[in-house]
Amino acid sequence: MTIVFIGDIHQQWDKVERGLSQLAEPPKAAVILGDVQCEQPLDVLAAPLLRRGIAVHWIFGNHDNDGGPGMWANLTAVAHNPITAGRSLHARIEIVQGVRIAGLGGTFRPRIWEPPAPPRLHARTDLPDDVRQMGRGWRPEHIDALIHSLATTAIWPEDYDNLAGQRADILVTHEAPSSHPAGNAALDALARAMGARLIVHGHHHVNYLATAEDGLQALGVAAAWGVTAAGNVLWEGEAPRHLTASPAGWRR
Repeated sequence: MTIVFIGDIHQQWDKVERGLSQLAEPPKAAVILGDVQCEQPLDVLAAPLLRRGIAVHWIFGNHDNDGGPGMWANLTAVAHNPITAGRSLHARIEIVQGVRIAGLGGTFRPRIWEPPAPPRLHARTDLPDDVRQMGRGWRPEHIDALIHSLATTAIWPEDYDNLAGQRADILVTHEAPSSHPAGNAALDALARAMGARLIVHGHHHVNYLATAEDGLQALGVAAAWGVTAAGNVLWEGEAPRHLTASPAGWRR
C-alpha cells in the first residue's frame, strides 16, 4: 500500500480525510485520477494527504475546467501550487515509489478525437482556427471559453503519441479503457505500446479489477475511494455507480 489511487474527488475531501484517518499507516504516495474541481488551490485542498507526508501526484478530468480558467489554475498553476503543480502526471512518466507511472488526463471529445475514428485535430495549435470557423457569429468570450475547455480537458493525439513511444509499468487515465462498457480500446492500445501491465482509471465512479486475455489489467476506482494497484480498498468514498457485464475480452 505504498501508493493509493484516488478516484474522482469532486470536492469530497472529507471522505479522503476520513479514510486516511482510519489507516494505521498512511501510504507513501497518492495518485488522483482527475475531477478534483478545485475551488481553492490543490496545495490547500490536498492538506489531508500532504500533512501526512504523502506525495501527491495527479491527472485532470473532464470536470476540472467546469469553473473556467480560475478552477483550472487552482489545479495546474505553479504560482498557486508550488508543491503539487510539478507532480502532474499528464503526458509524462514519473517514478513513484519505484514504479514507472504514466498519465493521460481528460476524455475523448468528438471535436478533437474519438477513436476508433481518426483525429480531427492533432495538436493544440490547430484548435483556435478550427473553433473560430465553427463559431462564426459567436461572441469572442464564447469562442475563448470553448478553446480553453478543449485545449485543457480533451485527450489530444499529440499527448497520446508522445506517451506511446515511452515505457511505463502503470498507465493512469481519467477516461476508461475497453474494460468498461463505455471505455475506449485506444487506451488499451496505448498501455500495450508502453509495456504497461495495468491501467488505472476514474471518470465512471465504479470499482472493479479486470484482466484481458493477454494479461493486461484495468482497475476502476470510484469517486473519492482509495484503492491500491492490486485492487485492495483502503477506504470507501461515494456509493459506486452500477456496473454492467464485463465487455468481451475481459474478465473481472
